[in-house]
Amino acid sequence: MVFSISLLSSTTSLTTWANQLSSQSGSAPRDSTWQYGVCFRNQKRKTKLYLIPARHFLLTPIDSVTSSESASVHATSGVSEVQRSTSSNNVHEMEEFEMELQELFNEVKAMVKIGKERDAVDLLRANYVAVKEEMDSGLKGIEQAAVLDIIALGYMAVGDLKPIPALLDMINKIVDNLKDSEPLLDSVLMHVGSMYSAIGKFENSILTHQRAVRILENRYGKGNTLLVTPLLGLAKIFASDGKATKAIGVYERTVTILERNRGSQSEDLVMPLFSLGKLLLKEGKAAEAEIHFTRIVNIYKKIYGEKDGRVGMAMCSLANAKCSKGDANEAVDIYKNALRIIKDSMAIDNSILENMRTDLAELLHFVGRGDEGRELLEECLLINERFKGKNHPSMATHLINLAASYSRSKNYVEAERLLRTCLNIMEESVGSEDQSITFPMLNLAVTLSQLNRDEEAEQVALKVLRIREKAFAKDSLPVGEALDCLVSIQARLGRDDGEILGLLKRVMMIQEEEFGSSAEELIVTLQKIIHFLEKLEMKDEKFKFRRRLALLREKHKQSLSF
Repeated sequence: MVFSISLLSSTTSLTTWANQLSSQSGSAPRDSTWQYGVCFRNQKRKTKLYLIPARHFLLTPIDSVTSSESASVHATSGVSEVQRSTSSNNVHEMEEFEMELQELFNEVKAMVKIGKERDAVDLLRANYVAVKEEMDSGLKGIEQAAVLDIIALGYMAVGDLKPIPALLDMINKIVDNLKDSEPLLDSVLMHVGSMYSAIGKFENSILTHQRAVRILENRYGKGNTLLVTPLLGLAKIFASDGKATKAIGVYERTVTILERNRGSQSEDLVMPLFSLGKLLLKEGKAAEAEIHFTRIVNIYKKIYGEKDGRVGMAMCSLANAKCSKGDANEAVDIYKNALRIIKDSMAIDNSILENMRTDLAELLHFVGRGDEGRELLEECLLINERFKGKNHPSMATHLINLAASYSRSKNYVEAERLLRTCLNIMEESVGSEDQSITFPMLNLAVTLSQLNRDEEAEQVALKVLRIREKAFAKDSLPVGEALDCLVSIQARLGRDDGEILGLLKRVMMIQEEEFGSSAEELIVTLQKIIHFLEKLEMKDEKFKFRRRLALLREKHKQSLSF
């Protein structure tokens, strides 16, 4: 088996790494992102139980209202602001209602910020009781939907997702019976769509965003900048739902709208161009992604000058695209320039700089310039030690990265020293049985094996397996990784072939569960299984596995040729 040790991002804790290997539910954002689509003015905080009063509007249809409309979309922040001016008393009352909704949401956020989540929940429940009484009395209009919307957003801010599905269902039953001309409806739909996305219900999210887009198209035309926010939301959801082609099309439409209204060099283009480039990169279309990242660099250069930190940040994305395209050495040069610009012009958090140095070090190792990459990693280690101390838990990531670099250069003695130092720090911090220490331990097992100290390596690998089986399910990917490492070590030690074959079959079952029965990851495992079947002279079973291996090789022939 060929062991591959990758560098870790300096902002990724080992505990986070371990947790990411097990299934998790997403968490809700807790920021003002959820407010987009409605513009409110801030007011002073009121008492704890701020209740939205019942309202009974007889609103004039939007098409018959004589009003002047002005709108601006801040694409880089994803915020849509609409300012309306009209002499209509009904519209004035609705604007007051909007402000009361915002007052409620601000109240909830303020409570969450100072740690009073229970008070925030009490406030949300009180408003829910009030609006439910209105609905039970027969009021099921946009006002009730809007209050339920704010209540749901409030629960998102608190971080409690349990009430969200039921609240969204209530909102949907109301808005399904409302005409598209209702005021606030487009904003409510965008909020609802975002919340559906947050809980993983992408189809519902897509439908609500599409209706919001349709409402704005009918009201302002298909080329209005007010469409930017819902279109960006729709594209993001398409991407999250695995519908990359549709997402790309929506992002491209957004770019076209902004180009026609703001010009080809507008800073508003940065957000959709960046999202589009990132998605294209994910889809393996590095050359197309490079075009968009280059454009962002040029926009920032024209507006802020060549030495601005924003130019540097955009250059990092461009370097990523260059590397993915195969221009790795050019990517290194761009990344180095970017890092220099950022250091000289931005008051940036040191952890972000460390992360960037780590990325550049990884890139340098990739192009065969390991000595330069190792210098960067040593710089990260020294900076972290200076600011946080030799035994600070954050030192662990830097020690692992530096050990990986030394392993790549076959200096296994130094790699072992660094990994043992890392383990000492982590054991002091989280204990000797915590799942997070198994990552450096597994690296240590590999390193000891490279030093021909296989007996020690086996003991370390067995401990990793025991900890991971306890922390994760026995058929989980982290356990499979530990088993694979143990198999390689035990094969070198000449352990019982039948027992090793049993471990390999267990690895295969884990890979099938995680990646599917036709995954490329199975090829190496099948090769190992066939090797031990031959040693054990199990001809009938060997034929079955050989046939399966041949089919997999044929399926993945193109990727295996690179």
